[in-house]
Amino acid sequence: MPQPKLTVITIVFNNASGIERTMLSVLGQTCPSIEYIIIDGGSTDGTLEIVEKYKARVHKLVSEKDKGIYDAMNKGLVLAEGDYILFMNSGDEVYAPDTVEKVFASEPDADIYYGETEMYDENWQSLGRRRHKTPENFTWRDFRYGMSISHQAIYIRKSLTEPYDLVYKLSADIDWILKAAKKARRIVNTKMYVAKYLVGGMSKKRHRQSLVERFHIFSKHYGLIPNLFNHAVIAAKLALYYVKHRRTND
Repeated sequence: MPQPKLTVITIVFNNASGIERTMLSVLGQTCPSIEYIIIDGGSTDGTLEIVEKYKARVHKLVSEKDKGIYDAMNKGLVLAEGDYILFMNSGDEVYAPDTVEKVFASEPDADIYYGETEMYDENWQSLGRRRHKTPENFTWRDFRYGMSISHQAIYIRKSLTEPYDLVYKLSADIDWILKAAKKARRIVNTKMYVAKYLVGGMSKKRHRQSLVERFHIFSKHYGLIPNLFNHAVIAAKLALYYVKHRRTND
């Protein structure tokens, strides 16, 4: 079968330190069927000058003020013409030059492909795999104990996607993935690392608001009472994780 077309969308605002690394990870892919869209929020720190260096290889570039990250993502979705969507925000990377090619070669014609994420600190030193290991066989029910697949590590068929709900300022990506996963008939675990993620985003800086939004999203999708029970399980698992982690460091 011919390889499907992937639209990669990068959202950026005043991130001159990270945008080039992200762009090169996309532009260096061995897969030929990639549409690259960059949505900039009106950067003033030199970000656009860096983007301009590679403008001939960027299919669509928008630079204007937006109403937040998910409004910017919606702009990218409107412009996307690929069969699948991948968001790779500024500061993050596609894992390796042949990652996209390997994702689509893993199995044909899935509605969703997903993989593992490696975390990196501000000095771009690896912190290892995310604490939430990806599920072996992902369904929309698997987020009930937390977001087990990062936004950068999931390729979704465009026909399944909807606009991000702008009611949520920090966690709309969870709602977006769950809506698509509910409609998906075939979800494939690529069983490999597919993304590198820079820790310390806005959801970490405004952690309390992020948690409140996540609770509302999970209650909407799973029901209030099951969500309360699931959060008790999350708290117990988190406590156990930190106990084990502390013993390892002692």
